Amino acid sequence: MNVFAYDPAHPLLFTQFYFWAFFAIVLAFLTFFKNKVLLRNAFLFFVSLFFYYKTSGLFLMLLGFVIVYNYLSGLVLPHCSRKWIRKSVVGLSVVVDLSLLCYYKYAYFITDVVNNLLGTSFVVKDWIAAFGNSLAGSQAFSVDSIFLPVGISFFIFQAISYIVDISRDSIKPVRNFLDFGFYLSFFPQLVAGPIVRAKEFIPQLHKPFFLGRNQFGIAVFWILNGLAKKLVLSDYIAVNFCDRVFENPLLYTGFENLTALFGYSLQVYADFSGYTDIATGVAMLMGFYLPKNFNSPYKARNASEFWKRWHISLSKWLQDYLYIPLGGNRNGTFASYAAILGIAFLASALAKDWWVFGSVLVLTVIIATLILFKKSWRKELISDINRMDTMLLGGLWHGASWNFMIWGGLNGLGILIWRFWHNLSFWVRPLVIGVVTACFWFLKVRYEAPVFNLFFWWTAIIFVGAFIGMMFHRVKGKAVSWIKTSWSVLMTFIFITFTRLFFRSGSNLDPAEANEKAWTTAKDMVGQIGGEWDWSLVPQMALQHKSIIIVFLVGMLIHWLPDSFKRRYRIWFARMPLALMVIVCAVAVFIIYQFVTADLQSFIYFQF
Repeated sequence: MNVFAYDPAHPLLFTQFYFWAFFAIVLAFLTFFKNKVLLRNAFLFFVSLFFYYKTSGLFLMLLGFVIVYNYLSGLVLPHCSRKWIRKSVVGLSVVVDLSLLCYYKYAYFITDVVNNLLGTSFVVKDWIAAFGNSLAGSQAFSVDSIFLPVGISFFIFQAISYIVDISRDSIKPVRNFLDFGFYLSFFPQLVAGPIVRAKEFIPQLHKPFFLGRNQFGIAVFWILNGLAKKLVLSDYIAVNFCDRVFENPLLYTGFENLTALFGYSLQVYADFSGYTDIATGVAMLMGFYLPKNFNSPYKARNASEFWKRWHISLSKWLQDYLYIPLGGNRNGTFASYAAILGIAFLASALAKDWWVFGSVLVLTVIIATLILFKKSWRKELISDINRMDTMLLGGLWHGASWNFMIWGGLNGLGILIWRFWHNLSFWVRPLVIGVVTACFWFLKVRYEAPVFNLFFWWTAIIFVGAFIGMMFHRVKGKAVSWIKTSWSVLMTFIFITFTRLFFRSGSNLDPAEANEKAWTTAKDMVGQIGGEWDWSLVPQMALQHKSIIIVFLVGMLIHWLPDSFKRRYRIWFARMPLALMVIVCAVAVFIIYQFVTADLQSFIYFQF
């Protein structure tokens, strides 16, 4: 194998031995000029470009363009004396960055919408590749389809935050091109985050290298922890069960579909947080620190708290550059209403059914009327609209399909429902959820649809919890508090897991057929889970898939361990003698790689 050539079948992954050989060489060279800041940054910039080339091939030119364009825009901004010129430069930069993202990520989505609206039959063609062929004078690039560059969403969002922060006078532009290029392309977090703000990372570029004994131990721990999450939990569950069920849900029972859905919740967390852990450890070994991206998200007690614990860098980015500009919890803007109506319009165009847009339009008019005439509700309703907009657009950031819009909308709805529920008294909650449960029971009996059966049982369980909570809400004590927290965590986990159905159904698909296939997969899984179960087969199914269930339970138990306990064993590992650490690492790596599948699985968030 040519180590300098790009192999699309074998991109450079953290889970490959080849990557660790590459990283060992990088560390070896780094020791020669670790305290020569300019030389160090330049070296790591070119190393990062090589890493991206080994991951994405000639899409390296796209990354190079983003680096050069945003570097020049950042330099120009401070010299714009007039406000309208400054806004024009920022606006143009955002448009250019988002245009690249939309071209590569949403070309099929936009084409589907146009074809459904106008009855046309446009076919996606890669015009940038065609332009490259004309320059090369040969058919060097395929023009029949558009491939999504790895990590494009992450480095585009990072570039946008840099330009906007300069315009807000939050940071100064980076003068040295090599420093800026290094910031935007730093290879540990380049292809799957976290999204790093310039104000968090740029100051680190000018500090001398430092790696203390404890920092070294913690870095090694994060790398081992990430590899274990990825290879032992995520890949094992995916290859041996989840991928098979999601490929054809109708071949499996309702119990197996439900097990796969819960398994995927652990899989996607272990995969993404595993990448972040490895990236954090690798960066620390080079003397750099990445922001925390996960905080035990499945310990969240409600949907709002979940998004403060999951993909924290994206949540903060959406808050600072989308939610607040929309008006936040202060006021509504034209964009607040345009965003939610625009997404409803796109959803209706994709589904070729205008009831979605009509329903959202009516609801938006009602809410706007209440905001206009009911001053006491104004602030709450405005913030709810902006929250829903943020979650819907966050869903579209993950993928251009009907299912990702549903996933984002469900998360937004979960946040709004929790806020409504939180404001209800303990006496009213059972009444409200009891009415909802009765409605689903009526729909279940009247229409015999699996989705109504599913929601009936789910709301019935919530009703039981609300009723018990009402009976014991005045009882104090650690045991009661622990039970209440555990119940809230469990209900939130079930809700988040249900939304994952639409997230997973829209993933790993050819963009040309994503919308139709994703919707079919989600519908089939709901049909199986909400349909009639043969309970006599459940013990047999559980025994058949016992290894998957055991891995899932062990993973969740580790996840739910107290943070203080996890912190203690991290510190214990970091402080152990080097000889013992080497032995522990060797044993851990040997065990971890026993779980490696024949073909290493890419990280899930590479496609976003």
